[in-house]
Amino acid sequence: MKAATAIKGIHSMTGFAQARVERDGVALRINLRSVNHRFLDLHLRMPDGFEVFESRIRQSVKDRIRRGHVDVNLYYESGSSTGIEVNREVAEGYMKAVERLRREFDVKTEPDLIGLFRLPGVVAAPGAANDLQSEEVQEKLGTLIEACMEQALQRLETMRRSEGQSLNSEMQGILDRISLRTREVEGLVEGVRPAFARRLAERLQNLLSGVQIDPARLAQEAAILVERADVSEELARLHSHVEQFQKLLSGAGETGKKLDFLLQEMQREANTLLSKTPGVESEGLAITSLALEIKSDIEKLREQAQNVE
Repeated sequence: MKAATAIKGIHSMTGFAQARVERDGVALRINLRSVNHRFLDLHLRMPDGFEVFESRIRQSVKDRIRRGHVDVNLYYESGSSTGIEVNREVAEGYMKAVERLRREFDVKTEPDLIGLFRLPGVVAAPGAANDLQSEEVQEKLGTLIEACMEQALQRLETMRRSEGQSLNSEMQGILDRISLRTREVEGLVEGVRPAFARRLAERLQNLLSGVQIDPARLAQEAAILVERADVSEELARLHSHVEQFQKLLSGAGETGKKLDFLLQEMQREANTLLSKTPGVESEGLAITSLALEIKSDIEKLREQAQNVE
């Protein structure tokens, strides 16, 4: 199968799809279910004898999906009038084993025949295991499987894209809040600087009362302390990270890992903002409160981004 052209916009890793194809008295049904996972984790379940198609099925999924835990369940139905085929040797083996256990443990309950049919190898799709020995049958059935997989993958992609649009909308709202709160912090910082300078002067006056000190050295030390408390770089980087996040949300391809990395950087800036903010003035307390809200929003973004492919 050919890989599909990437469609802009993020895709969720959560989705479900089903497809059914009938041809020449044979029917195939494929169920696809996907949830979030760090990598592509693919699990297949199919009737006995269909292992010859496994690599083809795996490749078709890899061509369309980059990340997520994906379950592929394939069901085979035949229009043959012979009904189901029972492997009598396998069934007889199970029954003998049950009889031995009944005698050994003195169990009076009769065997459950319906349950017996559910045991591996007892019931097979009519003629499937034998027919698949033929290259001609394999080719026809392989074409049918490809057609069914294509339908199922298209429907799964549609659902994952729809879920991705919902994620995008939610994350855009969170990003807007982070931008707003970052601008509020920028406005409060201007009020904190004079208050910080006054507090620093008072502390120095108390510590150096009656002590002569070089004014130039005093100014230098004060400048260093003020610089250490400056959060303008952290705020600028937060704005930049929000813009990068928004660009990634409008892009295509495997975006989730990039968002994970960007969120780590955003969390680091928020932590630094908190550590630098003086908390004794009213402006400082307000900045601390806003920084905590920014951290909370970043964590909410992380929860949502975990579902992005």
